[in-house]
Amino acid sequence: MRNYPSFFPFLFLSILITFSCTNQKHKVNKKPNILFISIDDLRPTLGVYGDSIAITPNIDKLASEGATFRNTFCQSAVCAPSRASLMTGLRPDSTRVWHLGNKFRKINPATVTMPQYFSKFGYHTVNLGKMFHNYMPDSISWDEPDLRPARYLRPEWLGRDGETFYISEAVQKSQVIKRDSLLKLKPIRYADGWNTGPAWEAADVHDSLYYDGAQNELTKKTLSRLAKMDQPFYLGLGFFRPHLPFVAPKKYWDLYDREQIPLANNPEHSASAPIFNMNSMYELRHYDGFGHIGHPTSSFRMNEDTARILKQGYYASVSYVDALLGDLVSHMKDLGIYENTIIIVWGDHGWKLGEHNSWGKMTNYNVDLQVPMIIRYPNQEKRGVQTFSITELVDMFPTLCELADVEIPNYLQGASLMPLLKNPDLPWKKAAFSQFHRRPKVSADGKRYMGYSLNTSTHHYIEWYHWSHKTGTKGAYVSAELYHRKNDPHEKKNISQEEENRELVKILSKQLADGWQAAQPDYYTENGK
Repeated sequence: MRNYPSFFPFLFLSILITFSCTNQKHKVNKKPNILFISIDDLRPTLGVYGDSIAITPNIDKLASEGATFRNTFCQSAVCAPSRASLMTGLRPDSTRVWHLGNKFRKINPATVTMPQYFSKFGYHTVNLGKMFHNYMPDSISWDEPDLRPARYLRPEWLGRDGETFYISEAVQKSQVIKRDSLLKLKPIRYADGWNTGPAWEAADVHDSLYYDGAQNELTKKTLSRLAKMDQPFYLGLGFFRPHLPFVAPKKYWDLYDREQIPLANNPEHSASAPIFNMNSMYELRHYDGFGHIGHPTSSFRMNEDTARILKQGYYASVSYVDALLGDLVSHMKDLGIYENTIIIVWGDHGWKLGEHNSWGKMTNYNVDLQVPMIIRYPNQEKRGVQTFSITELVDMFPTLCELADVEIPNYLQGASLMPLLKNPDLPWKKAAFSQFHRRPKVSADGKRYMGYSLNTSTHHYIEWYHWSHKTGTKGAYVSAELYHRKNDPHEKKNISQEEENRELVKILSKQLADGWQAAQPDYYTENGK
């Protein structure tokens, strides 16, 4: 009995140490948070991707702490199909979302999106900004859907997109007048009729006075709240810039001398390419002063002064988002959640800045298909690495599952990039697959087509078919395109009809027909996965 006084302190200390270790283990083993960042219309116009003009120090810094994928392709070069694909882990012919008007939730109400899936594994899911196509917040996908800055919560703006706001009061008044007239002609319109106004604006204001900046402030407040929760979060943040119009604070425009920004070195639509491979630029035509522009396959040419302003506006918009991202990362570090958060930054498709005599996306050219993708995650062994292996946006869903130690659904149509994150030089996919639905009203010949794209490490091959939008099936073969990715990276000449490429076309046509399954990494079959 006399030994008890010395034993109890030891027992108490042992219990305290055990509890402390258990509690510490709980903290260490907490699943990582996920910050899923979309940047609308972002092509690889970033310093880390070798763009010598772009001023993007914060994205470049993030890349120096993570992995940069230099050869990533979207599955369709327009918002709705691309986002429906990557958010469900399925390709466009599976989601049956082929153009802007298709709504995946209406087509298949039982669809399970990425945030829905992560919610099943204990993640608290939150959405700010453009994650699916605007305006399509898909409230089913989120515990907290469609958070917006307070000053944008007016009832008449609930169907309005963040890309449509200007600083100028004169422009705001003109938007109301134009919208009223447009809605009288057709009550249901893109962006709820608000997508009118100038194609650019450079107001000398604080970052937070444009929509993306206000949204970034709300994101910071939301992260401060989420950081106090016991459960991990999945936060989808969708920046609207650099989507048209190119509106950003003046200081970001001032970063660039427009006279020093090089114009596109392939400004002509190639005579060797089919005329229906191009979109009509109807997106830009909606903005003031651009109603006259012609189809890219026509004799229309953008004047040089306007081309330089548009390019400056795009770069300014990218630098604006870069600054907002840097502010967000700094805030996460202050909160102490940066190290335990998976951060993935991606663009949903590219955007032509005068290439192929066009301004916009919506083609199968690689300037529209290639996108940036950067991943940084906790305890990452290899940081600041780059891989040139072929990857696709549809790979993000399984990759995040593996990074978060969440079971990967067996129906996904992408491949987890985890092995590539550990070994950037690992032999990977044999090809990337994309497609584009060309509708009659924007086609140069007024007909409907589906173009299927195959990108290998050396070639880009495309087959065009007639298409039935009623049955969602392809009809007769029409024509092909072939570009050598190394000898002709800007895709100036279609070489599919050259005699010397006849056998190559047969090989690539078969590879395209064999589909994405046959192009998956050998790593998985070799390792029994």
